[in-house]
Amino acid sequence: MKTYTAAQIAAVTNGTLLCGDENTQIDNIQYDSRQVREGSLFVPIRGERVDPHRFIEDCLKKGAATLTEQPAPENAVKPYILVDNTKAALQKIAADYRSSMQVRLIGVTGSVGKTSTKEMIAAALSKGLNVMKTQGNRNSQIGLPMTMFDIEKQHQAAVIEMGMSEFGEMDALCDIARPEMAVMTNIGVAHIENLHSQENILKEKFKITKHFSSSGVLFLNGDDKLLRQLHGKQPFRTVTFGMGQENDYHADRIEVQGFSTVFDCHYDGKCCRLKIPALGVHSITNALAAFAVGRAMGLSEELIAEGLLTYRNAPMRQQIYECGDLVLIDDSYNCSPEAAKASLDVLKSIAKGKTIAVLADMLELGDVAFDEHRKVGEHLAKIGVDELIAVGALSRHTAEGAKNGGCPKVSTADSNEEAYAILENALTSGCTVLVKGSRGMHTDEIVKKLLEEKKA
Repeated sequence: MKTYTAAQIAAVTNGTLLCGDENTQIDNIQYDSRQVREGSLFVPIRGERVDPHRFIEDCLKKGAATLTEQPAPENAVKPYILVDNTKAALQKIAADYRSSMQVRLIGVTGSVGKTSTKEMIAAALSKGLNVMKTQGNRNSQIGLPMTMFDIEKQHQAAVIEMGMSEFGEMDALCDIARPEMAVMTNIGVAHIENLHSQENILKEKFKITKHFSSSGVLFLNGDDKLLRQLHGKQPFRTVTFGMGQENDYHADRIEVQGFSTVFDCHYDGKCCRLKIPALGVHSITNALAAFAVGRAMGLSEELIAEGLLTYRNAPMRQQIYECGDLVLIDDSYNCSPEAAKASLDVLKSIAKGKTIAVLADMLELGDVAFDEHRKVGEHLAKIGVDELIAVGALSRHTAEGAKNGGCPKVSTADSNEEAYAILENALTSGCTVLVKGSRGMHTDEIVKKLLEEKKA
């Protein structure tokens, strides 16, 4: 990142330099005291359990300056910058930094699929532009500001994931990132516990366009009925993508080739054949969004197609492992009803033998939790998954839906350990296993143990 002085940080944050040399050079920002080094600015952001102000002294010994919400000690010599709120101060610095970078920024939001779509867009642009992208899922009130500092002068495009789960969060993120283009993947029921309705979710996510000029472009999943209503009704350009032929970018002639998918992409009266190293209709939809963004950025079909071939699923997001004659789909990072159904479809599409789904609770669904879990179970039975292992209290409703739908074998477990024991006994030669659940259910523990056992 570019270098600030302590005086400049104080000015940007409307803070007060309590002590220390105002010309102290700051070339990186850290909120984790373990990552602090010479030239860092430490940002102690209070959490529910820990107040990192207690780590300030250790950070100063490493050569850092610090923001603070507290008075500096009398013997302090390193720069202390007093601010009203350290998290808000971090966001002000990030907004200032982003405004100094002449980069075309594409924001990505939606109820599910943000990370996969972000990765697909970055891949699509990679052969024609110097691209920076959000690392991991740093898409929150703290993560997104930190992502801004990864933008360098050589970057021509930045693909930024923007997540929100409460009212007002997207406003704050947009004031920092100020995207000129945005992709909205879908409007589901993730975080409906906080936002109360899909209409509210749409309203909040649409705020990603807050700083659009008339030259802004909003890419919408036209297969989503709520998003499609926005098409053609804005003071800026809207572009739809999806499987339906009414979309500006749509796909047909789909073929599965091993663990890759080949399809025709239609747009503007043209057609090109694309290949992506991913499976499922949702992956095709993501690729259509990426292709549309690439064209809007001025890239040729050939460069976009070449870039899409470099796409790789992010860790714990539909990563496929071949362990002897067992195929394992690790989709354990997180889960929502829409994502669960999409992953079950992938499970069925690649399976050659017995199919087993290990599905854990989907969290933050509020009043619709029981019904949505049941619907996932019904979908599992409808597409013909052979066995379900449901993990957690809410997933008993998934089990109920699967049983009522006619799934041949359904088991329930109260823990990952119990689920693994059931899975171990269920494994047969040539079977395919899907593991999925909300982050808080830690189903990656099941994946890790299964991989370790197979390696052994």
